[in-house]
Amino acid sequence: MKIKTLSRSYEEVCAIKKPEHIKPMKPSRALRMLVKLLSVPDLNDVGFSYETDHMERAGDGPWLILMNHSSFLDLEIASRMIPMPYNIVCTSDGLVGKEMLMRRLGCIPTQKFVTDVSLISDLKYAVSVNKTSVLMYPEASYSFDGRATRLPRKMGVLFKALKVPVVMITTYGSFARDPLYNNLQKRKVRVSAKMECLLTPEEIKNTSVADIDAILDKAFSFDYFKWQEENHVRIAENFRADGLNRILYKCPHCLSEGNTEGSGITFRCRSCGAEYVMDEYGKLVPSENTGTGGFSHIPGWYEWERECVREELRNGTYCLDTDVKIGMIVDYKALYMVGSGKLHHDLNGFTLTGCDGKLEYKQGPKKCYSCYSDYFWYEIGDVICIGDKDRLYYCFPDKKDVVAKTRIATEEIYRL
Repeated sequence: MKIKTLSRSYEEVCAIKKPEHIKPMKPSRALRMLVKLLSVPDLNDVGFSYETDHMERAGDGPWLILMNHSSFLDLEIASRMIPMPYNIVCTSDGLVGKEMLMRRLGCIPTQKFVTDVSLISDLKYAVSVNKTSVLMYPEASYSFDGRATRLPRKMGVLFKALKVPVVMITTYGSFARDPLYNNLQKRKVRVSAKMECLLTPEEIKNTSVADIDAILDKAFSFDYFKWQEENHVRIAENFRADGLNRILYKCPHCLSEGNTEGSGITFRCRSCGAEYVMDEYGKLVPSENTGTGGFSHIPGWYEWERECVREELRNGTYCLDTDVKIGMIVDYKALYMVGSGKLHHDLNGFTLTGCDGKLEYKQGPKKCYSCYSDYFWYEIGDVICIGDKDRLYYCFPDKKDVVAKTRIATEEIYRL
């Protein structure tokens, strides 16, 4: 999938009028049926099946439907499983170049990891006026390492405002088929899902916001590499380690960063020569000449990188400095490429400068609990997105494999 891009000057883009807010539209029945039809080949290809649990507790709807986010297949899974019309909370860039089509499909645009006070009113409008369910991906971004992306706190405030049952859809195999780091290369994996009623309106009313957060944390406590190993899900493709350096950017043997490389079925450090084979069940097997101190479990390696970032923050050494190409989204017509600049990140937050000195944007450390970052975004490149409700800046770093660390650092700085 690609996005419409236009080259414009920074001044031209800043002069573009912000689009007026539009209330959620009822999903077009014809478009819903078309999506279902177009999803059939992919779902048949993965032998898709699903089960339900305690759904009698949810009634006939409308529902607030939460779903974990692993790959584009998630939307096709939802079209098969959800039995009634539903609006979809989606990122605003999903409407670029096709706004009215996506709105008629039921999309409610919002900005990832940016405070959007209109979103709750939009969701209330959908369930109370449109009488439609709402599909939401609370992680707001694809999983990097097969575990949940950090969830926002106080989701119970939203649940209590909507006063509808909360339903959870959990997928199995969607991440293994098409992990974000693997350059959109699909593997042959069977995919299934489970739908269950997580909370009824009465339970939401009688449960504290903090306890609702705990319930959500438990519902999103999956580990898909562990699932793959325990369920003997075999991935035989010879490209399964391609791009693994995007998430495993730091070598535990020599501690260098940006020198790892995943290619074929091999993962290695170019700096010290440590080498692993990614086996057919998602584990990393070290070669004979690789020393001790490595990891066989990919999420364990990723968690170690998080601990290293915490240590850098504690001793004040964390810093990102990279040249970037800059795109901006201010409406739904295009991604406007406005030039180049520099992105800086430290304990004080983000600073983006560029466009021949015309652009200077600062974003404090309390602004976002996480960072919208992605790999091979719309087939352009790895991206780090910052911004506010008026302008989003899509930064494509020249420096290799900094996206995962930037997301980790943003989350840990926010926690501090």
